[in-house]
Amino acid sequence: MTLRGVVLDLDGTVYHGDNVLPGVDGLVETVRARDCSLCFFSNNPIHDGDDYVQRLRGLGVDARPGEACSSGVVTSEYLHAEHAGDDVFVIGSDAVRDQVRETAADLIEEPAAADVLLASWTDEFRYRDLVDALRVVGDDTTFLGTDPDRTFPDENGDPVPGSGAIIRAVAGVLDRDPDRILGKPSEVAVAAALERLGCPAEDCLVVGDRLETDIRMGEQSGMTTVLVTTGVSDRADVEHSDSRPDYVVDSLAAITPIVEDLAGV
Repeated sequence: MTLRGVVLDLDGTVYHGDNVLPGVDGLVETVRARDCSLCFFSNNPIHDGDDYVQRLRGLGVDARPGEACSSGVVTSEYLHAEHAGDDVFVIGSDAVRDQVRETAADLIEEPAAADVLLASWTDEFRYRDLVDALRVVGDDTTFLGTDPDRTFPDENGDPVPGSGAIIRAVAGVLDRDPDRILGKPSEVAVAAALERLGCPAEDCLVVGDRLETDIRMGEQSGMTTVLVTTGVSDRADVEHSDSRPDYVVDSLAAITPIVEDLAGV
C-alpha cells in the first residue's frame, strides 16, 4: 500500500479522560512528516468535530481544523441528507439534541408524532425513556442509533456504559433492531472519514482500541488495521474475535515504525 491517510480513534487510544496516553505526539508528528492526512474519529456522539479539535489542542495534541469527526457528526449529516423535514424524537443527551437542531430534520418533544427515533448516550437514561420509545415506534418509524459502543473508558480507563447499552435497552423493549447504527464501523462512518482524508480506503491506516468498531471498520472497508491495547480490547480478545487486526501494539509509540514502513521510509 501507499499510506496516505490515518484514522485515529480517541477514547482509549489518544486519551483516558483528560490524560493523554504515551506516544500520541510522536505518532502525529510522524504522520505529518510523511505528508499523510489525519482524521481523529470518536464514537462518542456528544461532541462535533470542532469540539474535538479544541479538546485535543487543549490537551497539547496537534489537531487542526477539519481533522476530527464523531458519531454525532455522522448522525447529523445522515439526518440532514436522508430525513430532511422529518420529525425526530431523541432518547439521548442535550448535546445530541443540539446537533439534531442544526440539521434539516425537525427535533420534536412529543414521541407519538415522530417519524424517526434516535437513541444515543445519556447519563440520565430512565424508565420513562423506554415508555417514550414505545409511544414513538410504529410500522413506518425509522429507528436509528448514533453508535454501537456498549462501553467506553472513563478517565481511569475503566469501562462505563455507552450508547450501545442504551440502544440495546430500547431495542429490547421494542423487540426490534435499529434500522441503522451510524458510528463506526458503519459504511456511513467510513465515507465520512474518507471524505475528510481525501484518499481511498486501501491507502489508509485505522488505529483504535476496539475490535468491533475500529478494527471492523478497517476490515470491512479495506484499510490496514492497528489495535492498541490501551482501551477496551486486549490481545486475549483478539483470539476470540472475528476481527483480526493487521497489527497489535501496546502503545501508540509502537505505531511510528509501522507508519514509516507503510509510507515507504
